[in-house]
Amino acid sequence: MAAVQVMCAHLGMVSGEGLGSLIRRHYPRWVLWAACSLLAAANVVNIGADLAGMAASSALITGIQPYYFTAIYTAAIIYLVARCSYRLVATIFKWMTLVLFAYLIAGFLAHPDWAALLRATFIPHIEMSSRYLATFVGILGTTISPYLFFWQATQEVEEDRDKGKRTLRERRGATNKELRDSRADVLTGMLFSNLIMYFIILTTAATLHAHGNTRITSAQQAAEALRPLAGQGAYVLFALGIIGTGMLSVPVLAGSTAYAICEASAWRGSLQDNFRTAPRFYGLLTAAMLIGMVIGFAKPDAVSMLFFSAVVNGVLAPPLIVLVVLLASSRKVMGKRVSPIWLQAVGWLTAAVMTFAAVAMFATSH
Repeated sequence: MAAVQVMCAHLGMVSGEGLGSLIRRHYPRWVLWAACSLLAAANVVNIGADLAGMAASSALITGIQPYYFTAIYTAAIIYLVARCSYRLVATIFKWMTLVLFAYLIAGFLAHPDWAALLRATFIPHIEMSSRYLATFVGILGTTISPYLFFWQATQEVEEDRDKGKRTLRERRGATNKELRDSRADVLTGMLFSNLIMYFIILTTAATLHAHGNTRITSAQQAAEALRPLAGQGAYVLFALGIIGTGMLSVPVLAGSTAYAICEASAWRGSLQDNFRTAPRFYGLLTAAMLIGMVIGFAKPDAVSMLFFSAVVNGVLAPPLIVLVVLLASSRKVMGKRVSPIWLQAVGWLTAAVMTFAAVAMFATSH
């Protein structure tokens, strides 16, 4: 995850362009639109799953039917991003995601078997069953997700624009310090996100799985993992975490889709612009949101929807990782800043493992 994101960040910083623009400049049109199609497909499914999860969590603490919240959150996100700014949305809702650290505390309060936990952490259990492989693909897909590749590169470009570098020529190139700072930023983010994911898995195993609850079908069941920490307040903590992360991630999912298609089409478009100056960009963002909302309505089981979207990401990500590695290792794109061999090797290994897992999942599903 860290290796792929570092390459995406460096692509944006060194080339001064987003991933969509780079693919358009250096690959045939069929490669460009295949990549955009993979991204859009993964993103709209992910948006639908996130909206369904937010709606189910809100229904958990209010008793109101989830589909009302699906429509409300869709309208709210479109309005806030189009009329305000994503930075304002992120500033407000990032504090809600701090409740996810509750899983660290809950993990200890659940009193897991620490000897078994350490063995399972460092000695992987592997089986060639469809359930195992689907879960493995889902875990890979929910961490190494297509939208993050496009978003990471584009945000590096946006930061340069904020510094007054308006032209491509001004944005090209990066100092050693800038590359180091970017790498440290990515690694810190990846560390915390994976630490929280680890403790979510740990806590769920020690509370739900340990008591035979292996088929979670509702937000209420999923929230039970926090009961050792919060008691009846587990539902509120769970809902705040899901809503906070959803309000941060859904605009990114829709935004990365709009960025990629605008870059591929050489259209103007940015979250820094308003609707009047970038109508195509916001039209694409709105379309992605509305399609995601329809998917959320069609599949009311939020938990299975979230799992399905993770598997979709895991299946669609490998071809995009290949493009990232090829671009990051190209002297035509990166000049003297090509990614080091070890970073390229990790990228190729990631693509290979995810491809093998996806193929094996389909092969064992019959």
